[in-house]
Amino acid sequence: MVSPIATPFGFASTAAEVAAGVDLPGRRAVVTGASSGIGVETARALAATGAEVVLAVRDVAAGERTVKDIAATTGNRALHVLPLDLADPASVAAFASSWDGPLHVLVNNAGVMASPEGRTRQGWELQFATNHLGHFGLAAGLHTALAADGSARIVVVSSSGHQASPVVFDDLHFSFRPYDPWAAYGQSKTANVLFAVEATRRWGPDGITANALMPGAVYTNLQRHTGGRGSGRVPPELIKSVEQGAATSVLLAVSPLLDGVGRRYFVDCNETEVVDRRSGGLHGVARYALDAANAERVWTVSEDLLAAAG
Repeated sequence: MVSPIATPFGFASTAAEVAAGVDLPGRRAVVTGASSGIGVETARALAATGAEVVLAVRDVAAGERTVKDIAATTGNRALHVLPLDLADPASVAAFASSWDGPLHVLVNNAGVMASPEGRTRQGWELQFATNHLGHFGLAAGLHTALAADGSARIVVVSSSGHQASPVVFDDLHFSFRPYDPWAAYGQSKTANVLFAVEATRRWGPDGITANALMPGAVYTNLQRHTGGRGSGRVPPELIKSVEQGAATSVLLAVSPLLDGVGRRYFVDCNETEVVDRRSGGLHGVARYALDAANAERVWTVSEDLLAAAG
């Protein structure tokens, strides 16, 4: 049996604490959704290591303001902003095709949560399209750049919300089921974990590893569709600051403890347990979210959807 990854960090650790002592000059990182919330603090902690950091954002003006703030706090001027709309395959393809040279860290951070029913131009359910398909297409488009490093990492921000739904392959886009914003969110977050599983299997020979995580309950713009308080069921003592919320992402991006490690799911900077029923808390990863057959199937379905989109 493979031992779970345990680290000296935990619930209250911050991104800066996790990255302390790590030096990554000459390394390049992309953080999606890095103009707000935990994305900002993820990018800030990566910049503090000396890495070159690209903020991939929909709102370029907000991204430019964030870059100025990060540069002022870290002294790192190797910061860039590039436009990226994850719900638009053309935008994703343009981002990937414009990339030149190796990429060492890809943080799939951006997302939407419990949004009203919506569809992309292709007819895809909006949360699945944004949270999963957009990031899937981005990683696939950047595969050559990631493989050029020989030890690249993909960090996938999922959620304990994945326990609300497996990937329902027969009705991905709620064409038959009544739309439920939390079920749609859960399905997309399960797909995130499955992507990490299959990306490591397929791309491991290229030195690419991928891990998924639950950042914790953090009040950010992600909650704009839920009155600013997410599900409303998280006890106050379990709410994290944005600096704490970014810690697990940064751990998976930079910690030597994760060298060569993939296909795992982390909470509070440590690998969490596999569960066979809804845990009712923020820990635990559903067994179906780590299932190799599910992972291969969601990969194939995603490839087919993107190919059909042109």
